[in-house]
Amino acid sequence: MTSLADKDHRYLWHPFTQMKDWLADEPVIIESGEGAMLRDTKGREYIDANSSIWTNLHGHRHPAITQAIKDQLDRVAHSSFLGLSNAPAIQLAEKLVNIAPHGLTRVFYSDDGSTAMEVAIKMALQYWQNRQQPQRTNFVAFADAYHGDTLGAVSLGGIDLFHATFKPLLFDVVRVKDMAGLRRVVDGTLAAVVIEPLIQGAGGMKLWPRGLLKELRAFCSQNGALLIADEVMTGFGRTGRMFACEHEGVTPDLMAVAKGLTGGYLPLAATLTTEEIFGAFLGEYSEFKTFFHGHSYTGNQLGCAAAVANLRVFEEDQTLEKMRPMCEQLRAGLEALRTRPHVGDVRHLGMIGAVELFKDVSTKEPYPLTDRIGMKACAEMRQRGVLTRPIGNTIVLMPPYCITRPQLDRVLSVLAEAILVVVA
Repeated sequence: MTSLADKDHRYLWHPFTQMKDWLADEPVIIESGEGAMLRDTKGREYIDANSSIWTNLHGHRHPAITQAIKDQLDRVAHSSFLGLSNAPAIQLAEKLVNIAPHGLTRVFYSDDGSTAMEVAIKMALQYWQNRQQPQRTNFVAFADAYHGDTLGAVSLGGIDLFHATFKPLLFDVVRVKDMAGLRRVVDGTLAAVVIEPLIQGAGGMKLWPRGLLKELRAFCSQNGALLIADEVMTGFGRTGRMFACEHEGVTPDLMAVAKGLTGGYLPLAATLTTEEIFGAFLGEYSEFKTFFHGHSYTGNQLGCAAAVANLRVFEEDQTLEKMRPMCEQLRAGLEALRTRPHVGDVRHLGMIGAVELFKDVSTKEPYPLTDRIGMKACAEMRQRGVLTRPIGNTIVLMPPYCITRPQLDRVLSVLAEAILVVVA
């Protein structure tokens, strides 16, 4: 009888994975989970230390979210959002507007972080056309940015390893490193500036200087440009507040959310925007100001029902307050690793942690990517019952908020052990 592992090797193609290596190894096949734990088909248990790629917030098989999906299945799983509406989508939009930075009042649904960013890009461009400023077509993005894998989002991305191959398909973007660089390129053609607020994710969990986001908001307002905040990773409590923009009292003109929106259950995303931008698309049909964009599963009832339940858990369990001690435990545990051999930097924000390994700490000489030092460290962690993924030589920890103190201690001790093994 052919095993699941054999069938995986025979039929599947995994994302961000060199399949030659994958085919040479036995895959971990997840069968079940509960809380912060996952279990594979051989009965081995793992702590889900990256929240299943930064999506799972309250734990696997959370009873409230699971029940909400079951209840919705008894009604309807999906119906078109084109020319129709549905109760879960309406309820979720109200909740999102109530918790979003003040001034974001409209919700446009899509499927994932990339598509939420595509919506923001197209809305920004058409906004200026509808406002009779068609010269505003240029977008500014930051070095080492990552905004998704669809082509518009890739155009904004600044990580050559991921994005350079596709350059012939992309639109031109003005790339800057900081506010000084942004000030040098501003002119009347600027449509929008795009940023991952407070921290860049796939670029290596790099923290922005404190106050930069607020400064950027003021710059965009002064120069008539829109500010697009990519809160796909940082949204829904990951930085210690519901949205990263709250830390500096900033309201962007467009904000993309996804990942944790449904608590890690189903694909769903949203782009939030202002009444000013929404109003620019209103007019007579013959003016063709309509936003001609949509997805087959826009406003999907199952996803929206899960998301409503997810946000209800935040409210009823006072999640943001209860997770503060865990944020401190993560911070302290990571800081304790700072003096370990080959640990060149430690970064943390809320329930986000990163440990960057260097070949030579004194000179900041990195390990060559071909050494796969981060991948080897995560493989060692997997052998010890902890699942996460690296970004190059940076090992990332983003556990679900339901993780217990002993479980988090275990994650941190396993990380320390894995580092010792791979740098020995």
